Amino acid sequence: MPRRRTLSSALALTALTVSAVSFAYPAQADDIPKAPGHRLVDQYTGTPADARPLPGEQPPQHPYLAANGRSGMHADAAGSGTYPWNGPLGKKPRVSSEKMAALGGECATVTFDRDGRIVTVCGTFTGFLVKLLDPDTMATLAEYKLPQRPSTVEAITRLDFSKIFKDTSGGAYSYLDDKDRLVLADSRQHIVRLAHEQRADGSWRFVVDKDWDLTAHVPHDCVSWANLYPSGECDPVTSVMPDWEGRIWWVTRQGRVGTVDPGSGDIRSVRLDGEEIQNSFSVAEDGVSIVSDHALYSFRAGADGTPETVWRQTYDRGTGTKPGSVNQGSGTTPDLFGQGDDDYVAITDNADDRMNVLVYRRGDDVPDDKRLVCEVPVFGSGASTTDNSLISWGNSLVVENNYGYENITSLTFGRSVVGGVSRIDVREDGSGCDTVWESDVRAPSNVPKLSTASGLLYFYTKEPNSLGIDAWYLTAVDFRTGETKWKRLAGTGIAYDNNWAPVTLGPDGTAYVGVFNGLVAVRDAE
Repeated sequence: MPRRRTLSSALALTALTVSAVSFAYPAQADDIPKAPGHRLVDQYTGTPADARPLPGEQPPQHPYLAANGRSGMHADAAGSGTYPWNGPLGKKPRVSSEKMAALGGECATVTFDRDGRIVTVCGTFTGFLVKLLDPDTMATLAEYKLPQRPSTVEAITRLDFSKIFKDTSGGAYSYLDDKDRLVLADSRQHIVRLAHEQRADGSWRFVVDKDWDLTAHVPHDCVSWANLYPSGECDPVTSVMPDWEGRIWWVTRQGRVGTVDPGSGDIRSVRLDGEEIQNSFSVAEDGVSIVSDHALYSFRAGADGTPETVWRQTYDRGTGTKPGSVNQGSGTTPDLFGQGDDDYVAITDNADDRMNVLVYRRGDDVPDDKRLVCEVPVFGSGASTTDNSLISWGNSLVVENNYGYENITSLTFGRSVVGGVSRIDVREDGSGCDTVWESDVRAPSNVPKLSTASGLLYFYTKEPNSLGIDAWYLTAVDFRTGETKWKRLAGTGIAYDNNWAPVTLGPDGTAYVGVFNGLVAVRDAE
């Protein structure tokens, strides 16, 4: 899942100046500018890969989501991070980009309608923008402006940009439904369903198809330009997803879990007292999996739609927040996976010395003392955390190390993170898990993805540079072996920092990466 972090006071002052201009003068779309030094680093290394499809079954298709690979940040309802089509194979890959704002403009969740058009949400300092983009040129076909988030107002008025970079609410987690409508929770604590349609003259527009007001269930005395110093409580809605019956589930930062019946409009909710939810969640036919900063939950809806806990498992949340984590807890959206009769759910913990990958049995009849399948420590002592979801395929999991990344200033002047990627497999008999390979790939804050058609993993990486050049690459890794196959330079400088956004693979084989200043596309030229 994408995350946000603190900025230096110097950048905050710059941002205040630029964002003030952007209120009156929306930025003209253009290429994202590269920082000096882009001609002094490798443009491409490695060799093209051959597509080697992976055996196995795709995750179940959710009846109320767009087709797998098209519907959301984690590619499907199970949170697998996998795509049934190819990504770029490294055959003379070319790079294009689209600048979405004067400052900011990062497009995190990228979805695709039936005709391949991109439906995305891009974060700017004047508010989140829902955009319909041409997938080839990334030109904007239609735009819908969401309300400005309270965190943005706080950042500008108090020169504390940590408010923005720690805020996952306001539409960053959204999904495309089975009718190509984008569903999200905005900063007013409303769930909004947006359709896009073509006018008679050929132009496009967004229309509000439905709006559900959650304010009777969620505290909403939030900071705004008309309410700079609220006295009450504000609890942002962070993520929404439908269940197998079509109810829309929602979660808030302060531990509220709720449902909306799209037909009747009935809203039900419960509170996880003293717990925080900053990640998205995953859905299977057997229930909804949600992780808080204390525990992993399986939920189902009661007869009236009220969320009911099926089971709860606490995990080692450590003693503090690590550099590279948004809070003191798991940084992963749960992965729902498994082959045969075994249904699993996986997350990571926040153990102090070494983070662990945790795999649990999902069945509601599993005794609590038999639910944990394995607890596998990953990465180095005192330097391991992730704030991005795992990749799951078959009985395999891939995890990356985000330790050391805080925000877009963390890796300037040629710095990088310790990095690391591991693949872990659950044994066929369910008796435990084994580490299959380890890689030294440095993906500071990227939500990686897997093409099951090519057998390639895609990361967004950055190596240390003695000249102080901040060079960002799309990097392809062999899922079977962990070998890096090739790397293609995306760009240089802060504007190309992905800042917790994912790689997204389009149906035409293009890899898109949301970066601080907009969206980058990498596609094979032959």
